[in-house]
Amino acid sequence: MKSGAFPFDAPSHDSAAHKCDKPGCDKAGEYRAPKDRTLKEYYWFCLEHVQEYNKNWDYYAGMTPDEIEAYLRHDAGWQRPTWKLGERASQMYHYVDPLNMRSEFAPEKGYDGRDNAPSAPKADPALAAAARVLELTFPLEIRQVKINYKRLAKAYHPDSNGGDKDAEERFKDISEAYRLIMSVLKA
Repeated sequence: MKSGAFPFDAPSHDSAAHKCDKPGCDKAGEYRAPKDRTLKEYYWFCLEHVQEYNKNWDYYAGMTPDEIEAYLRHDAGWQRPTWKLGERASQMYHYVDPLNMRSEFAPEKGYDGRDNAPSAPKADPALAAAARVLELTFPLEIRQVKINYKRLAKAYHPDSNGGDKDAEERFKDISEAYRLIMSVLKA
C-alpha cells in the first residue's frame, strides 16, 4: 500500500463495467448523473457527456411554479414538519410564556384543543379602565406604564395646551390612572 493511500480512496464502482450512456459514445462511463428528481437511478457518462448533461439538467423540470414554491417551502425545514412558536410546547412540558406570544399568535383552539384565544384581564374593572386610559394592554409592565404615562402627560399637560379644559381633564384622568396602576404593580 502506498503511503497516504487508504482503502476508501478507491472508487466504489468499477469504471470499466460501465459504458457511456450517450448513444454513439464508446468511452467508459466514469461519471454518474441522476435520471430524475428521486436521485435513485443514474446514467453513466464519460467526462465530456456528463458535463453536457449537467449544463442542461433542471431539477425542477416538469413542475409548475406553485409546485416549485411548495417544494422549496417544504425543503426549508429539511422536509420535516414544523409548528408555530409555542404551539406544541404545552404537550412536552409546562410552558411559561413571559412575552404572551402564544395567546397573540395561536388560533382560537390550539393544537391540544384548549382555548388559546386572548382572554380579558382578570383584573378589577377600575384597573382595566386605567389601563385603557394609559393605552396599555395586559400583562402590565412597570416600564411600559412609565413610558406611556410620560408620553401622555406631556401631550395633555395644561402648560402644553394653553389652558384647554378638555386637555386638563384628560391630564387628571391620566394622572389618576397612573397612580392606581402603580399602586397595584408595586403592591
